[in-house]
Amino acid sequence: MKLAVITDEIDADLGHALEVMAEYGVQGVELRQIWDKNIVDAPEDYWRRAKDLIDARGMQVVGIASPFYKCDLPGEEVDGPLGAMHSASARGLGDQITVLERAIAAAKFFDTNLVRVFSFWKRGALTPQVEELIVDAFAEPVALAEREGIILGLENEHSCYLGTGAQTARVLEEVGSKALRSIWDPGNAFFDGEKPFPTGYEAIKDFIVHVHVKDAVVPTGKITPEWTVVGQGSIDFPGQIQALRDSGYDGYLSLETHYGGHGTKEASSRACLEGLIKLVG
Repeated sequence: MKLAVITDEIDADLGHALEVMAEYGVQGVELRQIWDKNIVDAPEDYWRRAKDLIDARGMQVVGIASPFYKCDLPGEEVDGPLGAMHSASARGLGDQITVLERAIAAAKFFDTNLVRVFSFWKRGALTPQVEELIVDAFAEPVALAEREGIILGLENEHSCYLGTGAQTARVLEEVGSKALRSIWDPGNAFFDGEKPFPTGYEAIKDFIVHVHVKDAVVPTGKITPEWTVVGQGSIDFPGQIQALRDSGYDGYLSLETHYGGHGTKEASSRACLEGLIKLVG
């Protein structure tokens, strides 16, 4: 099983993040924030510096983790971000195609065909009408991706309307394009109240092109989930990883730590990387 890391989960300093990854033999690089800027906001000299560092280590960029559609749906009140933006500028709906075009340019520069996208801030219930709006909103992005030879990886995100595998699968089925697939995130599904494996996975498995790994648990006496070390939470990652293997999945498991219980991002990510490596064997 191939492993990757969203680099700023270790350190915003890309060079240092790559050094840590190299210690663990991780070759897959997912780019979101590099130094002090989000990948879509970073100038091209940042891109060139990043590419030189990645190439020097013989690593491979496996995806651009863009903030596309981390915004409000048409007609909804704009009230600021509901989730992390990772140094990306908050932009409204009218600016989103520009965001996507920039993310596609980054994908081509770093020689990957995968751009992560989202499904709008969750301002209320996911109704059939909201699902229809989401489906309609992907018509132009999907047409652009098809022209550019890019796959849009729709991440299920609990702060956005599509937080579970089942919800995401319904929209992907309705859109019906191979240019819009799933970045499956069991941790986000858990936070949104779905049992990630086997329930969420069974719904989304036919659409998966990339997998994010972070673990979570509901501590005793509490009702709200918390992030934890990979392999120490409530998500059945042994079962999930085996199911991916059995399905012939040949993509990446990409660590998106989120857990911060070891004091620093680097220390927490090291603990999670060690846990993930144990899981994959």
